[in-house]
Order: sequence, then C-alpha cells, then structure tokens
Amino acid sequence: MKRLSFLLVCMICCITTMAERWTDPETGYTWSYTVSDNGATIGGNYWVTGDLVIPASINGYPVTSIGYQAFCDCSGLTSVSIPNSVTSIGDWAFRDCSGLTSVTIPNSVTSIGNEAFRGCSGLTSVSIPNSVASIGDSAFWGCTSLTSVSIPNSVTSIGIWAFYECSGLTSVTIGNSVTSIGDAAFLNCSGLTSVTIPNSVTSIGLFAFSHCTSLTSVTIGNSVTSIGQSAFSGCSGLTSITIPNSVTSIGNYLFSGCSDLTSLKVESGNTVYDSRDNCNAIIETATNTLIYGCMNTIIPNSVTSIGEWAFSGCSGLTSVSIPNSVTSIGSTAFSGCSDLTSVTIPNSVTSIGTSAFYGCSGLTSIKVESGNTKYDSRNNCNAIIETATNTLISGCKNTVIPNSVTIIGSSAFGGCSGLTSITIPNSVTSIGQAAFSGCSGLTSITIPNSVTTIGTSAFANCRGLTSVVSKMVNPCNINNSCFPNNVFENTTLYVPQGTIDKYQATESWNKFLHIEELNSSNMCATPTISYKNGKLSYNCETEGAICHTTITNEDIKSFDGNEIDLTVTYNISVYATKDGYFDSDVANATLCWIEVNPQNEGITTDVNQIASVAVLIKATGGQLTIEGADDNTTVAAYTLEGVQLGSAVSRNGVATINTNVSAGTVTIVKIGSKSVKIVMQ
Repeated sequence: MKRLSFLLVCMICCITTMAERWTDPETGYTWSYTVSDNGATIGGNYWVTGDLVIPASINGYPVTSIGYQAFCDCSGLTSVSIPNSVTSIGDWAFRDCSGLTSVTIPNSVTSIGNEAFRGCSGLTSVSIPNSVASIGDSAFWGCTSLTSVSIPNSVTSIGIWAFYECSGLTSVTIGNSVTSIGDAAFLNCSGLTSVTIPNSVTSIGLFAFSHCTSLTSVTIGNSVTSIGQSAFSGCSGLTSITIPNSVTSIGNYLFSGCSDLTSLKVESGNTVYDSRDNCNAIIETATNTLIYGCMNTIIPNSVTSIGEWAFSGCSGLTSVSIPNSVTSIGSTAFSGCSDLTSVTIPNSVTSIGTSAFYGCSGLTSIKVESGNTKYDSRNNCNAIIETATNTLISGCKNTVIPNSVTIIGSSAFGGCSGLTSITIPNSVTSIGQAAFSGCSGLTSITIPNSVTTIGTSAFANCRGLTSVVSKMVNPCNINNSCFPNNVFENTTLYVPQGTIDKYQATESWNKFLHIEELNSSNMCATPTISYKNGKLSYNCETEGAICHTTITNEDIKSFDGNEIDLTVTYNISVYATKDGYFDSDVANATLCWIEVNPQNEGITTDVNQIASVAVLIKATGGQLTIEGADDNTTVAAYTLEGVQLGSAVSRNGVATINTNVSAGTVTIVKIGSKSVKIVMQ
C-alpha cells in the first residue's frame, strides 16, 4: 500500500468537546480528535491524497468514530482502510472524495451517516458488513461508478436519497430485515435493471425508484402496505407489475411515464384495490375509480371515475374506449399520451379535470358524444367545450375554434407540439393559464381585440413563434412568463396603429425588443359578408386575398321525440389570407330565415301559405346590422335578461342598432316575431 500523504492543514471543526491533537510517533502525522466514554472520534477537515490508513487508537484511546466532515472534499484520496475499532462513520465523513475508488467497511461499524460517501463519483465498489443497522440519508448520493450493492440482513432502514443518481448501479440486493425504503432512495438509478423488495419491507417511499429507466422487473413483497407518490414514475422500461394484497395505500403519479407498461394487476384478496376482469388497471374498489392504467387497459363498465394521472406518460397508448359508466375524468388523466390519436367523451361524463389531455401531441380527433349535457364539440370542431360557459377546455392540432367560444381554458392546447397554426375568433375574451404552453410547432399567433385577459404562461415554451400579432387596442396585463424569453428577444410584436407607446408602457409587453405597427401594407383587410339569391359572398379589399370560412349549422344535432324544431340558423365566420400578409380579423355573421305573410295576389284565401325570407345579422363593435328584412319590419336587441338594448325599423332592406355591449356578449335579436341568439364580436 502506498504511504499516506497528508497536507495536515487541519481546519478544526467546532464540536462540543475540546479537540485535542496527537502525533503518531511512527508516521509523524498529527491527528485531531475528541474523547468520549467509548473512545476517540477523529475530527477536523483533513486534506488527504493517496491511500489513507486510519489508526486503530490515538494516544491510547480506541478510534470508535470518524467524525463530521473528517475527510470531506479530499478529491485526491484514492483508498481508505478503516480499523475494526470504528463503530460509526459520521455525516459527510468522505463526502465529495471523487478520487476514492474502493472502501472496505469493517464488521464493527453499525451506522453509516448522512451523506457519508455522497459525491464519491469514482467509487466502484463498497462492502457493507452485517453489523450495519442503518444507511443514512444521501449516504451514497451521486456515486455514479458504483455498479452493484448488497444491503445485508442487519440493515433495517435505507435513508432518503441514499443511492440517488447512482447511474452506474445495475443490481441491488436488499436484505430481508429492511422494513422501509426511504424517499428517492434509488431515484435516477438509470442502470438498475431489476429489484426484489423483500417481505420484510412495509413501506416504499415517494420517488423511491423513480426514473430508473432500465428497470424491467420489480417484485414487491407481501408485507408492503404503502407505496409512495411517484415511486415508479418514469420507469419507461417497466413492462409488468403486480400489487400484492397487503397494499392499502398507493400514492399519486405512481406509474406516470411508464410508457412500456403492458401488464398491471392487483393480487386477489386485496381489500382496497382490484383489477376486475383482468383489465390491466388498478381500481379503487370502494369508489370504482380507475387510478392507474397502462397501454393494454380495457376500462370496465363498472368504473365511474378515471383518476388524476391515471394514464399519464403512457406514450404507447394509441386508443382508449371510455365506457358510458364514467362520469368524471381527473386532471392530467391522459397527459403525455403522445401516441393517442383520437378520443370520444361519452354523454355520461359531467366532469373533466384541468390538463386531462396535456401533451397528447398526436391527438387529431376529440369529440363529445351527442346528448352530453355538460360538454359539446359543436360543428365537429375537434375540441371539448363546456356548454354553459362557452369555454374550450381541450383541443388538438386539428381544432377549429368556433366563434361561439368566449374562453380558451387553462392548458386547453398544452403540450400540443403538432399545432402549427390556430385562428382565435373575435368572440374569445379570455385565454387561460398555460393555454398554449408547449406548442413548440406554433409559428405565429394572432390575439384578437376582444381578448381582455391572458393567463400566466399562456404561451410558455412556444419557442417556434416568429411573430406575435396583437389586435388589442388596449393591451391587457400579462405575466413575464407568458412568452418564453427567446420570443421576447427575437420575435416581432405587431400592434394596432398608434398603440406602440401603450405596449411599451405596459409591463411584460415592453419586454419585446421589436414592436411594429400593423397597417394596410402588412395585413389583409377584414372581409365583408353578404347574402343574395341563395348565395353567400365575401369581399376583401386586399387584392388577391383568399377568404376562409367556417359555417356552423345549429340544426345539425341529435334529437329525441317525434317532432324537431328547426331554427334554420347558420353561424358564419370568415377571414382573409395572402402570402406575405398577416391574416385579417375574423368577420362573423348569422344567417337565418324568418317567416313572413304571403303575397295575396292570385292566391285564394282558403290556401294557407308561409313564405320565408333570408336575413343576415352582423354584430361588430357593439353595432348590429340586419340585412334582408322586409321594409318597415321592426328589429330589436335584448340582453339574456330581457333588457332592451335598442331597436330600429328596416329601410331599404337594412336596419342598424347601436349598443354598448362588449365583445363576447350573448344578445337576442328579434326580427318581427322571430328571435335569434347571437354573440357580439
């Protein structure tokens, strides 16, 4: 063995007992130590290189303990010999000794302190004797070269973070006296391939084996009663697991990100959980809640609730059938299911949590089954809309936002990396928190003037944005996290003419380094809509512009009963595009047919005949324009509460009512005896 080389500049630690010094007469080295009833504790901060031999006694006292920080940061230390007199290795004793490659712990040691070998990245092997009863918190944190470890039967507890980020660890043997595995004990041990948890263990801590990406096999002993939150999350190589009948508590996000999990079952006889019909899922028996599933799950008809994070991170899930028994879908239930392409929400569902489909980047079709009283997918828009509030809560890359939507909800398009473009209609007044967060494929966004609130992180991680167009004459307040920093620095913000000063004076908007005005030279003119002789036509003053229209027929619905009341009403939205120009504002109108008295000439009085006239209603900037009604027809506008907003009489086929209502307000327009509900733009 090489001789010990000391640079004994001992930075003496402050400890309760006065430290003494002793010089070894054989080696000439000076040691700092304290004495207790049991013997001497080595103290101080030594700077050591080479091979270290710790003496069995100092000044006649047996060395029983290696004290706090004794050899911390000795990066040149390569090996250490610990005498049999030592019973404890203290906290931080060898922390960050990155050159230490091996250590033999004698049978006399009963405890390994917190962070004792943390950061010993060169440590390839360690022998833990049968005398050790406990392994301290973070004891081997970051020992990345450690390939295997055997925890003896004498050990009863493995501390939190004990083997955190031991990425080279491929195998671990856990002794049959261990009763608890601490939180994050093996977190990020990416090389670990299999683990057997003995029958002595009663609890598995939160994040205990999280992100052990090579882990393919796990056996859980039949004494485990609790498995902590995220204990196996991110174990992308895990293919199967069985929950024993002893388990009575399972934490949230347990298998989040276990993308290869194909078999998930609960052992027969468990009184809290089950896997009825071998459905490859964990179901909470008392509440009929599916709390975890995998890519092969068939949701039983008896399930009434899909819990939070139930399928989160299951990237191999390509399809799912939700039965009509389900009434609620929890927050982030399907988040990160990147291969999921379509989903249908049954009419039984009355509750959908936030971010239920966050990060489902492959999703091309979302629909709500006809007859659902809480949600709809009007005009097959590929979105889930909360009917009562007109809030779009989940969309996908094929979504066309209807002009009846007033709110884009929190995380509605979150993580939809396949979304490259989206048109936000003038009806929208609010864009929710993280609404477009993670839409990395989105290159341009136009915010209409109707918007009054934009939530925190609404466009976070939309790093592909090359232009942001705000039509807001009065910019609403936004948070600094609304856009990523690269957008503030590199993307041009386009604003209405005469408003640059307003944006530069408004917090967060003024972080944009490049702000320019919108004008007729860089933006398509808003189209006008007209109807004549059974044809809709559009006119755009920008030469060569192309108009894009969406028409919603409110009569295309499913009905029960023998009679159907047809309103014959169509909602029309159109915008114009041209290469090199920004998209125009969206123009909206409602086309409906009203009944009028028949012409009497040549018609006998005993023949009942009803004629219909097409009427086009445009509601922009608080002004209502009604075209097509017969002259002298009275037209009036009302709030939903029945308060009249104004009235007019049709002259030359046109009636105009000026109101003071804001964009997004639902208004009733009465034309003669016909009433139509519209949304002000």
